[in-house]
Amino acid sequence: MTTRQKIKGVVLASFVLGAFGGVGAFGMNWYVQRGAPERMFEVEDPTVPRRKVAIVLGARVYEDGSPSPSLRDRLYVAWRLYERERVQKILITGDHGTRGYNEVEAMFRWLREKGVPREDLYVDHAGFRTFDSMQRAAKIFEVDEAIICTQRFHLPRSLFLARDAGIDAVGVIADQRVYQARKVNRAREFGARVNAFLDVYVMGTEPRHWGDKIPIDGPSSASYDDSIFNSKI
Repeated sequence: MTTRQKIKGVVLASFVLGAFGGVGAFGMNWYVQRGAPERMFEVEDPTVPRRKVAIVLGARVYEDGSPSPSLRDRLYVAWRLYERERVQKILITGDHGTRGYNEVEAMFRWLREKGVPREDLYVDHAGFRTFDSMQRAAKIFEVDEAIICTQRFHLPRSLFLARDAGIDAVGVIADQRVYQARKVNRAREFGARVNAFLDVYVMGTEPRHWGDKIPIDGPSSASYDDSIFNSKI
């Protein structure tokens, strides 16, 4: 075989592998999203089913400790569900991996300022990824039914991961505005859905942290750290 023939063979093999890889990625995206639209609702929809818990997934918090617009919208949806008595409790889950960055404290403060009682607010400090949040909601907080509060692009993956964790979940769409990063978010979500599929069916992934059980039917204070305990709100 000549050098030219070898090069052509490598190019052809690369093309075939890339094509199959692309087909696989689209297939995994389809699988993760299947059935999701039927389980997604607008916040004021009177047919939103009642669940015991609203799960609010974390997002960016600014340096001054205020939630970003996307996170604020997720919190708003959870608050409205609580006000409408669609949920009894709220589990806030986000990234508190370092002392200098604390999504859950910002989320807790926002909901307290809206009047949600402390005893109905549970805090997961180790929700570093959506996968971690759902696994920990099921295994650590013993949540078996929930309404997930996040943006439309994020809900299918969130519902897929909740179902895998054993949570009977529906989603409420948190989009309250047009987001600047919407195109970037949609592009990234394609890859995130592939990762979610691989986490569940291929990699045997586990959350970064487990920890002691904090049942959602127990006292919410068991989920608090010093930043929450010392909060005056």
